[in-house]
Amino acid sequence: MLDDSAAYVDGPWNHRTVSAAGARFHVAETGEGPLVLLLHGFPQFWWAWRSQLVALAEAGYRAVAVDLRGYGASDKTPRGYDLVGSAQDMAGLIRALGAADAIVVGHGVGGLVGWTMASYHPESVRALAVLSAPHPRRAARVLLSGGPGVSHMLRAQIPILPEHRLLTDGCVRVGELLDAWSGPGWPHAETEERYRLAFAIPKVSHCSLEYHRWIFRSRWRTDGLRYALRMRTPLRIPVLQLHGSLDPVCPPKVARASGGLVRGPYLWKPVEGTGHFLHEENPNEVNEALVGWTSEIGTAVGDG
Repeated sequence: MLDDSAAYVDGPWNHRTVSAAGARFHVAETGEGPLVLLLHGFPQFWWAWRSQLVALAEAGYRAVAVDLRGYGASDKTPRGYDLVGSAQDMAGLIRALGAADAIVVGHGVGGLVGWTMASYHPESVRALAVLSAPHPRRAARVLLSGGPGVSHMLRAQIPILPEHRLLTDGCVRVGELLDAWSGPGWPHAETEERYRLAFAIPKVSHCSLEYHRWIFRSRWRTDGLRYALRMRTPLRIPVLQLHGSLDPVCPPKVARASGGLVRGPYLWKPVEGTGHFLHEENPNEVNEALVGWTSEIGTAVGDG
């Protein structure tokens, strides 16, 4: 086991800890301009956005990648891993960073948090970009798809054993998930090792699975029913959906159905030849799409 030093990866960014929503969040940030908040998915941490941090900063943005609650060097609290609470975390973080709102970019579970932020804290989200994540109202269709993400979700509901499986043999299971959920040729050995080290940080394996437990179990509870009702309201902000054409976790057809819950400007863009981790599998195309989209929706530096 390691301490959280594995989350402090050197690069052209600054690390710091920001207090928000009763917890401390580790962020890596670079650049100046309108705020872009980057939310990672499973089984990753802020470092998944290393390429986007640089590209967005060069395009004139203040890019901030955060370790979600329970990940990396952020606090590992006993509770707080539901999507509503996570959305409150990130809305509070935007304020703690000194901004009124942000362009929110989320991948996987981070994408579900982004969708939730836009519904529960619309004043905090100027625009939303989602990678590899359906709208939560369409998430049940992923369960019906029968892909590898479904088996992982079901196994995660078992107490204790999934955590141990993630930690066994130096977190080799993390590497297996990255390989199974990606397109051909990714991850590289160095990338896999970085994620395995990050998951060896105490409590990360447990906290990361708590998100999946809430997503699945809440569907039949009062809090989940309230959430589903709230999420029925269509979004009226600009939304970009980027999705790997080979994503085995969330089939592209399922993700694209999310557009029916957006009334604002909406753009669907597939990234050919990539799986679930498209922003790392093909960072150049993802960076070009993100920077181009922010400019087109009028959120570039100097716009209103």
